[in-house]
Amino acid sequence: MLRYALVGCGRISGIHLDAVARHYKENKIKLVALCDIMEEKALLAKESYISKTNETEVNCYTSMDEMLDKEELDVIAVCTPSGMHPEHGIKAAKKGIHVLTEKPMGCDLEEVDNLIKACEENNVKLFVVKQNRLNPTCSALIEAVDANRFGNIYMVQSNVYWYRGQNYYNSDDWRGTWKLDGGAFMNQAVHYADLVQRVGGNIKNVSAFIDHLGRKIEAEDTGSAIIRFENGAIGNMNVTMLTSIGDYEGSLTVIGEKGFVKLGGLGLNKILEWKFDEEMPIDKDITNLSYHTTSVYGFGHVGVYANLIDSIDNGASFLVDGYEGRKSVELVLAIYESAKENKVVTLS
Repeated sequence: MLRYALVGCGRISGIHLDAVARHYKENKIKLVALCDIMEEKALLAKESYISKTNETEVNCYTSMDEMLDKEELDVIAVCTPSGMHPEHGIKAAKKGIHVLTEKPMGCDLEEVDNLIKACEENNVKLFVVKQNRLNPTCSALIEAVDANRFGNIYMVQSNVYWYRGQNYYNSDDWRGTWKLDGGAFMNQAVHYADLVQRVGGNIKNVSAFIDHLGRKIEAEDTGSAIIRFENGAIGNMNVTMLTSIGDYEGSLTVIGEKGFVKLGGLGLNKILEWKFDEEMPIDKDITNLSYHTTSVYGFGHVGVYANLIDSIDNGASFLVDGYEGRKSVELVLAIYESAKENKVVTLS
């Protein structure tokens, strides 16, 4: 089995460990170490993992350097604050360990590029978590785009209307900071930025407004961006963490020459509209792909780990590699630049 470690035992780590536990039962991957600067977080994560697997041989550390020195690892998951992802991924890569990094890859494009370079120079694989691509609703949309069912795409729109109270931002001093977290676009909506560019194609220009209207943080809790794609299509992203009734909508609409699709629900879990000029067999049962969820995370992490295991063991292609994961960071940073400098930003 692959020897696996996780660094950063916070909010998202449980989703990772649940997925790893599923694959552990299939003798594919084994958690051997956990690391967090707050030891109690690592111990709680270990206890939760043991309850799912009965596997007790898991060591806990408060220093990543110590863990890397003492443990023999094949792959490590980086679930630390976003701005630290490159630093921690590079440390693992230099030890010859494959890297799975949570979204976003980082908060600075140069640091993201350094992570990609480090993995290449040390001949290790770099996987980026974009689990929403594996939601059955999103997978069907991506397949329709790749099959050119829309013809020319005219418009791509995404709305993320969720709620994060001040207590959420106060829970850790890095939350809502430019250096380690970013705001609503970089933290919560970066998956939607990924899907917007995945279905719309390469992006040419961005113009945006952002602000912190209701939360005491450095970065934004609300914003809107207009996007011009290289193919001429126009896009729009509306994001807020101030929806007073709680997490309400995570949606994506694609309007094309020959088709119209809208995914909605709490987090892209419902197919609200699915219409194409030319009908295909999948269209008859398309609503069956909708599913119920109480979480904005979706259920794609199990598939992310399946791809990671298959890639390391059998050479399968990556679901999302460093270059693909970089695109959403570049888009969000362009949104920030446009808003801060009040100008249209051209992407490289």
